[in-house]
Amino acid sequence: MYNKVILAGNLTRDVEVRYTPSGSAIGSTAIATSRKFKSATGEQKEEVLFIDLTFFGRTAEIANQYLRKGSKVLVDGRLKLDQWTAQDGSKRSKHSVTVENLQMLGSRDENSAMGGNTYGGQPQGEPNYGAPAQESYSQPAPSAPQSAPEPASNIPEIDISEDEIPF
Repeated sequence: MYNKVILAGNLTRDVEVRYTPSGSAIGSTAIATSRKFKSATGEQKEEVLFIDLTFFGRTAEIANQYLRKGSKVLVDGRLKLDQWTAQDGSKRSKHSVTVENLQMLGSRDENSAMGGNTYGGQPQGEPNYGAPAQESYSQPAPSAPQSAPEPASNIPEIDISEDEIPF
């Protein structure tokens, strides 16, 4: 089976990092994504979705260091269903994403001090937490500009080459 989720959006809160007894970092935050569409009546509508994110290892530390509430990011990872019983006895559940790769979508000036803006995978010596090993990679050099229609002002532009899409 295949479990892969790709989300682009804004962080809804700062990244919170805690450490396991063995010293591995675990970061958590949430992302807000939206889509705009026309209803059957022709009315313009917007659907917003909030999803919790969990980062592990060096990716968690990098996210904590460089990202803040409102930061634009592109993440890919595995979808997970969290279930628990609330204090009132009701059963609760929510979906979250365990992030495998992170790409910061802010301006290049904001990310230039980092030598690139894509992070992912597990560096050597860190536990894998059941995820397949991924190698870190840096953002590819920009290609020659292509003529494209002007994007609408309310739609964010995402600069992704076809080589970065995992399918």
